[in-house]
Amino acid sequence: MGASRGGLVASVDESGAADRAGLRPGERVVTVDGEQLSDLIDWMWLASEEDVTVEVLDPTGAARTVSLVREPSETWGFEFADAVFDTVRTCANRCTFCFVAQLPSGLRPALYVRDDDYRLSFLQGNFITLTNLSPGDVERIAEMALTPLYVSLHAVDPDVRSQLVCARDDVALARFDELLESGIELHVQIVLLPGVNDSDVLDRTLTWLAEREGVLSVGIVPLGYTRFQESFDASFQDPTAALRVIAQVKPWQDAMRERDGATWVHLADEFYLNARAPFPPTEHYDDFPQYENGIGIARAFVDEVTALKTEIQSALLALPAEEESVTLVTSMMAATTMAGALNACDAAGRARLLVVPNAFFGGNVSVTGLLTGHDIVAAIEHDDHPGTYVLPDVIFNADGVTLDDLALSTVEERTGARVRVVSSDAAGLVDALRG
Repeated sequence: MGASRGGLVASVDESGAADRAGLRPGERVVTVDGEQLSDLIDWMWLASEEDVTVEVLDPTGAARTVSLVREPSETWGFEFADAVFDTVRTCANRCTFCFVAQLPSGLRPALYVRDDDYRLSFLQGNFITLTNLSPGDVERIAEMALTPLYVSLHAVDPDVRSQLVCARDDVALARFDELLESGIELHVQIVLLPGVNDSDVLDRTLTWLAEREGVLSVGIVPLGYTRFQESFDASFQDPTAALRVIAQVKPWQDAMRERDGATWVHLADEFYLNARAPFPPTEHYDDFPQYENGIGIARAFVDEVTALKTEIQSALLALPAEEESVTLVTSMMAATTMAGALNACDAAGRARLLVVPNAFFGGNVSVTGLLTGHDIVAAIEHDDHPGTYVLPDVIFNADGVTLDDLALSTVEERTGARVRVVSSDAAGLVDALRG
C-alpha cells in the first residue's frame, strides 16, 4: 500500500466538535496524537476518547495542529471522503470468472478497480479472497477485532482453487483458519460454476466450512458472465440446473438448522427464479446476513409488499383508471417478482411494467443494478407510453449516474419522457404510485 496523506475531510457539521475546533472541508487529517492515519479504522481506533490532538494539512499543504474536544455522547461532527486514506489494495489473482475482467473498455475508471482490501471488507462488507493477506494484516485484524469479514472462497480443493482463482501464492485457506483462531467471524461467498465447483466439489467445500466455528453464513451465487468474453456461455439459467443446486443444498440447510438453529448456507435469488421455484420463507434467511450479495432481496420485497398492500392499493385507486399512468422500469431478473406484486395488489389498468433486457452487458446479466442508461433510454423510446416512467435507485451510483455515465436528466432529455427515481423497496413502490 502507498504512503498515506491522511484522510480528506468531506463535510463538517455546523456547531459540532470539529466545527468548534475550526476543521474545514478540503483539509486532511494526517495524525492523531502523533500516530499516522492510513484508513478510517485507524481513526476509529485512535480517536475513541473525548479529546485528541490532530495534525491537519490545508489544501495548500500547510500543516497545523488542532485540538478536538467532544462531549461524552457527541460524535466528532465530520465525515471523511473515503474509508481508505492510502492506496486501496487490489486483487492480484486471475480468476477465470472475474466480472471486472469481463467489462468492456470505455467505462469510468472506478469500475475497473478490483479491490481486495480487508479494510473495505470490515467497513463496507466487500468480499475479499485472503490471498494477499500478510501475517501482519492478520495481527492487526485480530488486535482491532475487525469482525466480521466477508470472504470469497469458492472451493477448498487445491486443484479446483488453482483452476478458479489462479493465485500466485494461495495462502487463503491458511489465513482463513488463522482469522477464525483469532476470534474473527467470517461470512463466505461461493461463486458457483457449472461443472467446476458444484456437485461433489461443493459438498466438500461445505463440509470443510461446517467444521469451522465462526463461519457465520455461506452464500452461493451463480456465475455471471458478459458478452465481452469467450470462456462461458452458460451458468444456471436452465431450470433443471437451478433445481439441481436447490436440491443439493437443501439437506445442508436442514442439517444446519437442526445442528445450530440457522439455515447457514443460502442460495442467491437467481436459483429460485431460474428454477421457477418458490422462495423460502422469511425465517429461512436468518435475518438476511447476505442481503447485499443478492440473497433474500426478492423474499424481503414480497414481505414488504404484503405489509404495505393496503397502502399500495390505495395509491393505485387514486390513479386514473385504465390509463396505466405509471410505468415501473425493471430488469429481466426482477420482472417476475414485480409482476407478482402488482397482480397481488390489483394494479391492472393503472400501473404497468417495462422490462429492460441488458443488451449492453449481454451474457446472462439480468439484475436491475446492472442496467445501463443506454438500454433504459432505448426501451423507453421503443415503448413510447404516456405517463411517468419510474426507475429504481439501484441503477444510479452515489453521484446520480448510471454505469455508462447517464444522469437522470439525460435520460429525460433523450426520451422526452417524465422519469422519476424511487427507492427499490416496497416503500419506493408506494412513492412511485403516489407521485
